[in-house]
Amino acid sequence: MRRTTAAALALAAATALTLTGCDAAQEKAGDVFSSATAAVASAAEEKMNEVKDGVNAGGDVEAGPTSTDGDRTVAQITATNPKDTAVDYTIMVNFRDAEGNVLDSVVLSISGVEPGASKSGTARSNRTLTGATKAEISQALRH
Repeated sequence: MRRTTAAALALAAATALTLTGCDAAQEKAGDVFSSATAAVASAAEEKMNEVKDGVNAGGDVEAGPTSTDGDRTVAQITATNPKDTAVDYTIMVNFRDAEGNVLDSVVLSISGVEPGASKSGTARSNRTLTGATKAEISQALRH
């Protein structure tokens, strides 16, 4: 009976160590994922900062629903030009999960939108995203 108890305790201890190791590995993977997502968002912000003489145009731009194209998540982004001259748009799009966490950020350019017209482009994730995702306009500049 003592051998059975000792074996059960050893099995329980090994299971606890394994689960703790899995938790640590999951935490480390989460940290790496968070760091990578932050780096992508930072690169997107830098790209937006390169736009000279841009004006906030969040009201001109709309994100459509997401879908998959191969192993990437995509969303159609539409810019509508309210001005009387042709303009270009630079748009930062965030892909978010169901909890609202940013999974990826991309910068999209839509060029030559004629006065009073709309033009669309496709925002494509940098990597494979899993689960339900939503595209949102983080920033849009008209220039």
